[in-house]
Amino acid sequence: MENLKKRWGLTSNFQLSIIFIVFAITGSASAWLSKPFCDWLGIVKEDLGLWFTPVRLLLIFPIYQVLLVLIGFIFGQFKFFWAFEKKMLKSMGLGFLFKEEKK
Repeated sequence: MENLKKRWGLTSNFQLSIIFIVFAITGSASAWLSKPFCDWLGIVKEDLGLWFTPVRLLLIFPIYQVLLVLIGFIFGQFKFFWAFEKKMLKSMGLGFLFKEEKK
């Protein structure tokens, strides 16, 4: 745990616990929300067959990203999750979504 705290720049086990709780809630919530979202978009297993699962996973991804920052904000960890989000999206090649801050 100490290595993880050092890597993420955390100062306490309490903060680490809150971050784990946010990740757990976000994962569960995004999976839960993907079903009504698919229904709303008209994406059903009968129409897509084997493609249903990959399509649903692609839909979960943006839901997860938004929820991660929102739930992190609710738990008082917005700064951590916003930095985490930017780093993750940049590593996926989506860094163009964020303006570079000039110093």
